[in-house]
Amino acid sequence: MKKKVAFYTLGCKLNFSETSTIARSFADEGFDRVDFSEEADMYVINTCSVTDNADKKFKTIVKKAQKINPDAFIAAVGCYAQLKPEELADVDGVDLVLGATEKFKITDYINDLTKNDHGKVHSCEIADADFYVGSYAIGDRTRAFLKVQDGCDYKCTYCTIPLARGISRSDTLENVLKNAADISEQGIKEIVLTGVNIGDYGKGEFGNKKHEHTFLDLVTALDDVEGIHRLRISSIEPNLLKNETIEFVSQSKTFVPHFHIPLQSGSDDLLKLMKRRYMTNLYKERVAKIREVMPNCCVGVDVIVGFPGETEEHFLETYHFLNDLDVSYLHVFTYSERDNTPAATMDGVVSNKVRSKRSKMLRGLSVKKRRAFYESQLGNELTVLFEGENKEGYIHGFTENYVKVKSPWNPELVNTLHQVRLTEIDKDGLVRFEFVNVQVEA
Repeated sequence: MKKKVAFYTLGCKLNFSETSTIARSFADEGFDRVDFSEEADMYVINTCSVTDNADKKFKTIVKKAQKINPDAFIAAVGCYAQLKPEELADVDGVDLVLGATEKFKITDYINDLTKNDHGKVHSCEIADADFYVGSYAIGDRTRAFLKVQDGCDYKCTYCTIPLARGISRSDTLENVLKNAADISEQGIKEIVLTGVNIGDYGKGEFGNKKHEHTFLDLVTALDDVEGIHRLRISSIEPNLLKNETIEFVSQSKTFVPHFHIPLQSGSDDLLKLMKRRYMTNLYKERVAKIREVMPNCCVGVDVIVGFPGETEEHFLETYHFLNDLDVSYLHVFTYSERDNTPAATMDGVVSNKVRSKRSKMLRGLSVKKRRAFYESQLGNELTVLFEGENKEGYIHGFTENYVKVKSPWNPELVNTLHQVRLTEIDKDGLVRFEFVNVQVEA
């Protein structure tokens, strides 16, 4: 009988891409992959440590695995496993904990899947995480996450990612293009570029610190790969999103008009405390440039509330800055203290009650922003890529500029591109449409 393995991924798109690569190594060793809800001989949990909630959720997932199969071998990998390996090893049921350099060699650490009395740890000093492992994830038949870069050299005072993932380093341009071609050959219609700090692409490409290629070189080369229908850029720092890249995307054959640009605060005082590498003026300029060359572009924003020292005035500065900014939606993060970060020892701690209130206000603003963006797109003819899941009798899809649409379930639409005209917003806040012509691409 073949051994069965199941995976659970916490956190970002980058983690999903790496889980897929790890899963392929198990397939090479003769394992069958099953869903995490099914009985397996081994469960692998790819952890995240960006927020306190991600830490807490780990224990819940371990209990879920134990409930399905009390005798299963449980392994933890990823960012939390690098930062606090002993803490994870102490969780009841955990047998193996692998740090940043070991996670891609997980099959080397597995013998007979006999459970351990206590979790065994194999982790490195993060300075040793100086090599690059390419990966990509195919989560469904329509979209893939392609990792192009890892690690970060920035020193944002709230962030543990440099401690968990190491220095900034990049895949070779040749390998990125090969992976993109491999993905497109599997019938995937959309590729999302992902990394820790993808705008820093090119640094460490051949094991050295200098840039052999730039992010603009990367997108220019990817635009020429045959068979790719859509390319989407995930989160990119405002100081690294150059006007040349924005202009290139506006003329691109395959890159879609959608940017997700972390802001974190609309107060220059707080941006300095956070050690961000821009001020609000630069952020405003980036959004203005996008609107100039791509009026219908979708622009998403990351923002943190409750950072130490955030007064009511600072928060309102952020609120009004975002309210006045022509952006499409917000990802709101409630600040949580992370061990070994400068922010964790800063004065001016904001109470949890106030953090929660401010978070709720910004989430309300996000709903208004998304609604206004969707309303601005009504009547436009756009191309929808339909997803593969039947959700309560409906099929969903996304336009190139990230408007989410819905229609009665039709399996023939799965993983197809169709030109549509957006007609109305329904009670769920999603957009209805009418087909304009035959499908664009099967």
